[in-house]
Amino acid sequence: MSLSSLMLLAAAGALFVAGLAHFACIVVGPRAYRLMGAGDQAVRAAERGERGPHVAAFVVGCALLVVAAYALSGAGWLPRLPLLRWVLGGVSLVLLARAFLFPLLRSHFPGNTDRFWWVSSSLCLVLGGLLLFGAMPLWRVG
Repeated sequence: MSLSSLMLLAAAGALFVAGLAHFACIVVGPRAYRLMGAGDQAVRAAERGERGPHVAAFVVGCALLVVAAYALSGAGWLPRLPLLRWVLGGVSLVLLARAFLFPLLRSHFPGNTDRFWWVSSSLCLVLGGLLLFGAMPLWRVG
């Protein structure tokens, strides 16, 4: 198995776990949001029974699972999905941008904890790198 396939498999596994963690917030509730470092506003909204935090967690969880499927496709573990190179390349760039731009983003989400920003940014950096370098052979022409 090639190094790029291993990188994509590692990314797929991490994305799958991250997706499940977002779904766990919906099931467990406010304690899980707090543990994951969600802001006070999101935790309080979940405590009040509002749907917003759950909808956001569901959408992010689904997106993470879709990207995990694309990573598995790129590694050859699933049939080739449409726009494979573009999706993996685009998601990797978004994740890397999220990792490096978090100091600018923090002011727009003042309720999130420092732990949330450092952990999520580190994970975005690792996942973005795994997807980018894992998908590079898919961009080779010939």
